[in-house]
Amino acid sequence: MNIYVGNLDFKTSDSDLEKTFGEFGSVSNVNIITDKFSGRSRGFAFVTMDNDDEARKAIEELNGTTLGSRAITVNEARERKSRY
Repeated sequence: MNIYVGNLDFKTSDSDLEKTFGEFGSVSNVNIITDKFSGRSRGFAFVTMDNDDEARKAIEELNGTTLGSRAITVNEARERKSRY
């Protein structure tokens, strides 16, 4: 399951997210979205977990909690809509 994580502190790293979500199960991928010009985090990421039950548990437990200095938004990622 692909999980959206929003309102991230700009200093949050891949390993921070892997450790946080890893408490609920196996994390197969972490992708922090960065600005293509500056390389700076855009404040959101996607975390992929192979087991849907573990992913749902992580979403329930982590949504609204504080990571770094911010309360994060965690939910199931939605399909990206075409911009054209």
